[in-house]
Amino acid sequence: MRLPRLIAASLAILTMLAPAQAEPLAKQLFGAKPLPSLQTPAAYGGYSKGCMAGAIMLPETGPTWQAMRLSRNRNWGQPQMIDFIRDLSAFAAKQPGWQGLYIGDISQPRGGPMISGHRSHQLGLDADIWMLPASRINLTRDEREKLSSIDVTRNREAFTNDNWSRQHHQILKAAASDPRVARIFVSAGVKLQMCKDEKGNRAWLRKIRPWWKHNYHFHVRLACPKGMRACEDQDTPPPGDGCDEAQTWVNNILNPPPPQPRDPNAPKPQPRREYVLADLPKQCVGVLNSN
Repeated sequence: MRLPRLIAASLAILTMLAPAQAEPLAKQLFGAKPLPSLQTPAAYGGYSKGCMAGAIMLPETGPTWQAMRLSRNRNWGQPQMIDFIRDLSAFAAKQPGWQGLYIGDISQPRGGPMISGHRSHQLGLDADIWMLPASRINLTRDEREKLSSIDVTRNREAFTNDNWSRQHHQILKAAASDPRVARIFVSAGVKLQMCKDEKGNRAWLRKIRPWWKHNYHFHVRLACPKGMRACEDQDTPPPGDGCDEAQTWVNNILNPPPPQPRDPNAPKPQPRREYVLADLPKQCVGVLNSN
């Protein structure tokens, strides 16, 4: 009888010494919610550290758009984003060879960090729009999982390729000219090509910003809607059309600067810490727990 008692006592001691269960990550909590909160639409926090109340679903198919990769359940956004997509896709449908737009990720039903993919897209104010011309607006669910967008760049995103068209330019120009839009991310080569091609008013080019891996889609970011005081806007882009900046990006792609020697005494870079719920704005607790 002594042996079972000894084993039981040992297990009890090990249990007391074991570390407490780690707090669940915010991405696990928000990624598990299949539906939005029953609240007034609102954005809390920043594009890369926040959440969304009262989200609106972009219908899977509309007259001039289709939401792609439906299995991800990321076709949710603020009402302003849904309206923007309706408006821009209607404009795109007037372009030769386009029946509208294919829409990639917007946000999860309650925003917040995602299990995979983006660091941003947490407020329902970001949307990825495919570079692939939407030649059909009757794709099946299965087709939307298997179809891929097209790369419009070459030479490590330094230049556009033959997939780039005047229609892409016009659609991006319309998007950047919309007062709801804060900025749009594209590959550096795309921005530079647009700088070369635009002969009219260039003010809208300021919103087109170079960023890596935006050669298959462009990323639209709306400004915080009026009245949403807990929503944190980004700083406005620097003055000017940003074309010199795009040229610098391309120069660095083609002729990368030599790597800087690492200080052997410098501490090792720490991996980015994953957010827990307490890291997000306090309103996100209510968003997560709402019906």
